[in-house]
Amino acid sequence: MEPFLSNEKAQRDYQLVIAARDKGDQRAYADLMRFYREPIYLMLLRMTHSPVDADDLTMEAFSKAFCQLSTYTPQNTFATWLFAIASNHGIDFIRRQHMRLVSLNSMSVTEENEAYEFPIPSDDPNPEEELITRQRDQLVRSLVDRLAPRYRRIVSLRYFDELSYEEIARQLNLPLGTVKIQLRRARILLGEIIHSHKQNL
Repeated sequence: MEPFLSNEKAQRDYQLVIAARDKGDQRAYADLMRFYREPIYLMLLRMTHSPVDADDLTMEAFSKAFCQLSTYTPQNTFATWLFAIASNHGIDFIRRQHMRLVSLNSMSVTEENEAYEFPIPSDDPNPEEELITRQRDQLVRSLVDRLAPRYRRIVSLRYFDELSYEEIARQLNLPLGTVKIQLRRARILLGEIIHSHKQNL
């Protein structure tokens, strides 16, 4: 029996989640991203004040959410679950950048009359959180290692060394536009690798 969901949008999302999670339906993945990419991006832009960072974080948040679809339960709507993942990912990024958490406690995002509010976790990770973070980083690095060398290099510079697009262009002696195109292609390929890894678990 299908769970009771409060509105048509929630029902639609749940059907797409089922198709993506249980059948590997690539169109369902694409539809979920199409419906929520812009509001997720706008939320992350509000958090980071950087269009480049917000764009990167948006793609990473979707990759993380799609890898975790098996953990989703319809006790909350997919939108609420997705926004929570993206928000926590943004908070982690801000911490890594040593930025001040300014007025995030009161932040809410309204998307089609739905409000999402996110509590701010403690700044001090406990040992379990540190272990999970290390394990996640190791998994991400192992998946990145499956990319072709040119993509692996550019992803490592961007996400592990945290270089800007301009710094990557200088280091690799590439035009800035080429760096952006290759990173975008690398993210797509990495998403496919992550999806394949999830299917094989």
